[in-house]
Amino acid sequence: QVQLVESGGGLVQAGGSLRLSCAASGRAFGSYAMGWFRHAPGKERVFVAGISLSAINTVYADSVKGRFTISRDNAKNTVYLQMNSLKPEDTALYYCAAVRPPNFIVVIRTTAYDYWGQGTQVTVSS
Repeated sequence: QVQLVESGGGLVQAGGSLRLSCAASGRAFGSYAMGWFRHAPGKERVFVAGISLSAINTVYADSVKGRFTISRDNAKNTVYLQMNSLKPEDTALYYCAAVRPPNFIVVIRTTAYDYWGQGTQVTVSS
């Protein structure tokens, strides 16, 4: 089992940057594929970015491609989401999630993830 704690959210002006962190407790962090999701008011929770075991593969939602970067540091049991050129439509509660995949895939489906953090709020003002 793994416990996830997100941090790094906040209020930023459009065009600014934030770096989210997700610290994992428990063993074998390196055996989990990780994902970032976001949930805006009145909308469903959606996939933002995912990273496979050993960071071999990454996948991004079209809405964040070229602006967001997901990375992981297995030595620190942490996954990151660097967010640049932020837009007001990026405003949401951001969650990280973990799942044990069968191979080096990136897991996109929300319901496939087994473990979730409590979320960190990102607010982008115009």
